[in-house]
Amino acid sequence: MSIAESPKSLTHDPEDRPVKPALLRGWRRRCPNCGAGRMLQSYLKVRDACPACGEELHHQRADDGPAYLTILIVGHLMAPILLYTYTTFRPEPLVMAVGFSVGTAALSLYLLPRLKGALVAFQWAKRMHGFGPAPHG
Repeated sequence: MSIAESPKSLTHDPEDRPVKPALLRGWRRRCPNCGAGRMLQSYLKVRDACPACGEELHHQRADDGPAYLTILIVGHLMAPILLYTYTTFRPEPLVMAVGFSVGTAALSLYLLPRLKGALVAFQWAKRMHGFGPAPHG
């Protein structure tokens, strides 16, 4: 091993796909490969391929993952806010129910496509579900 080579450079795969840029592109609902093409063709429908670079996206298996993550995040954000609002301001029950229902729905609708994009991008970066090279042999 020469001085210029470090143990990290020996284990680096030239086909490596960095996770963080892919997740950020997915959060923006863009292609995890190029970041230019739109990943979603409608609210939650993933395109078969990126219109900009041609990267195949039909391999994705997001299934219920984005919905579970959305419920987890929204629940953990809204529950303490609900408790704080109730104990501090004591609003009328109907006002509180309507306000938190609208807030919960809005936050869920905002997060769901972004979490789906991030989950598909994570699968792409980790070469899961057919996003990797074809098996040899």
